Amino acid sequence: MKMNAYIAGIGMTTFGNHIDTTLKALAGEAIQAALADAGMDKSMLQAAWMANAAGSVVQGQVMIPGEVALRNLGIGRIPVVNVENACASGSTAFQQACAMVSAGLYDVVLVCGSEKLFHEDKARPMGAFAGAIDVEEPGGTLKILEMLALAAKEPIAADVGVNRSVFMDIYSLMTKKHMKKYGSTKEHFAMVSAKNSLHGSLNPLAQFRKVLTVEEVLAARTIIEPLTLPMCSPIGDGAAAVILVSERKARELGLRNPVRVMACALATGWDWEKEGDNVGTLAAEMAYEAAGIGPQDLSLVELHDASAPSEIMAYEYLGLCRAGGGAELIESGATRLGGRLPVNTSGGLLRKGHPVAATGCAQIVELVKQLQGRADGRQVEHARLAMAHNAGGLIGMDAASTVVTILGKEG
Repeated sequence: MKMNAYIAGIGMTTFGNHIDTTLKALAGEAIQAALADAGMDKSMLQAAWMANAAGSVVQGQVMIPGEVALRNLGIGRIPVVNVENACASGSTAFQQACAMVSAGLYDVVLVCGSEKLFHEDKARPMGAFAGAIDVEEPGGTLKILEMLALAAKEPIAADVGVNRSVFMDIYSLMTKKHMKKYGSTKEHFAMVSAKNSLHGSLNPLAQFRKVLTVEEVLAARTIIEPLTLPMCSPIGDGAAAVILVSERKARELGLRNPVRVMACALATGWDWEKEGDNVGTLAAEMAYEAAGIGPQDLSLVELHDASAPSEIMAYEYLGLCRAGGGAELIESGATRLGGRLPVNTSGGLLRKGHPVAATGCAQIVELVKQLQGRADGRQVEHARLAMAHNAGGLIGMDAASTVVTILGKEG
């Protein structure tokens, strides 16, 4: 969908273990930072889109997490929309808010994604992830794993979902299929984790700051073959917020170094039958067309590396390289800082962390910093066009929802 909205301010907490901080306090910290960055008072907000995915299961906060967080800041009266859409919750909230601003209904709106996944009872976050599939489908998770195992020509692990998210079993089977079809290797996946660890070491808000070598990634504890611990995105707590304004308001405010939302496409997974169909490709093609650009025009990308192989597969279905060319792309160094197309300069989900509903907004925060020349220590030179890709849940053998956003630096 073509958009015409501008980003006036951004804010984000550190990602990590905030077990002693409330969910609404995390949201409040990010929102206050975004308002300060925009130079705005909270009274200027006309509406808010508040994303949270697992609060009902992990924290017990149901139905009104957005209103609760905003009340804590003294914000009320305005329309508040709570958004839950698995790991794509934050980006879905952003897409909906952009659409409303682009349509002329509001001039100043807030988007915030917040999440708390650390809990004394570790079964709670795992239970939240287990519900991000069709739980009423006969056979449930087992049926999905059987379909993936058939496609990968691999058996299902005997300890499926034990001491790990069931999504790691899903990623494992998807990865084995890619390895057999295209020749990608465990070493290629380790290259992704090592690259993102370097990027994350330069991000003061990242959950993990230690630089890892390919050898260290390969030697780490195996979660499920071929995935070692650094190849799997961690759970985390955190929040990220964005202030969006209309073109008219941007002119009125005299925004310096403005970043425009050129396109933001939300697509839903479906029961595709043709090999090669993919909700990520669909969303990317919609976004490219709406923005009037192609993947060759991008300066950098933040994409959904829920596992290291997921990044390599995303290179391919987002059009950053040919089908089967993801391993070659990571091997070339093109996606590292200093390369032709840096990917996940924030450290990605693997190192920045993955507080589910906060992830999509955090991707926008990183890209805005890059486009405005504010990404100290990890700045991509001459960045002008950037893409965010955020996916969540599972329908059949694909993501349930995917959002692809194109941002452009103006002036």
